[in-house]
Amino acid sequence: MSSIPTPHINAKLNAFAKTVLMPGDPLRAKYIADNFLETPKKVNEIRGMLAYTGTYNGNPISVMGSGMGCPSMGIYSYELFNFYKVDNIIRVGSAGAINMDLELGDVVMGVGTCMESHYADGFARCPGSFAPTASFELMLKAHKAAEINDINLVAGNLLTSDMFYNDDNVGLNAWLRMGVLAVEMEASALYTNAARAGKNALCLCTISDKVFDRKQSMTAEQRETSFTSMINMALSML
Repeated sequence: MSSIPTPHINAKLNAFAKTVLMPGDPLRAKYIADNFLETPKKVNEIRGMLAYTGTYNGNPISVMGSGMGCPSMGIYSYELFNFYKVDNIIRVGSAGAINMDLELGDVVMGVGTCMESHYADGFARCPGSFAPTASFELMLKAHKAAEINDINLVAGNLLTSDMFYNDDNVGLNAWLRMGVLAVEMEASALYTNAARAGKNALCLCTISDKVFDRKQSMTAEQRETSFTSMINMALSML
């Protein structure tokens, strides 16, 4: 019996391109499809998780929301990798700066992820601690795309956390001492699923706020402009 459609994606087998961009917000997926893709076609809307497939400069590309957090990213990326034969998923989202040198609008690339999440523990079942890392192939393409688009791409460890709100910065101070760049909520699940499926994944994030100075946060207009730069860079990787 076919596994398609899945409980979460109501699309036909060949509905997705081999490469999928995944913002967290499904409405941002629609924005990317409407403003960047040629002849985009909606391929999923079940549960409100919008997905589109089109082309960019003639190259097939899909874009789909992931939702927030490891459980949601874990479900959608798993189904794309294992049931829809997607080879590459590039997360394009936002992150809060932990590193003091990062500024609003900077683009960071997650070479690896530290975790305040148990997704990998429950999924990988390794006897030690699994270290989720990005695809080297995609990192090389991202570095080249950043140069083409004149973007200062900062590479290093990200923190994937299940918490958006917390009571203090004690934990964040520890991650700061370990050189972690920024915090987001999905990369570890994406990297874990890619490793298990033998596929490629990369997390690119635009710095939208600073966790040690909440007064420094992008406006809606600034987010749109800065995210556009990151999307152009990601599409240049095709």
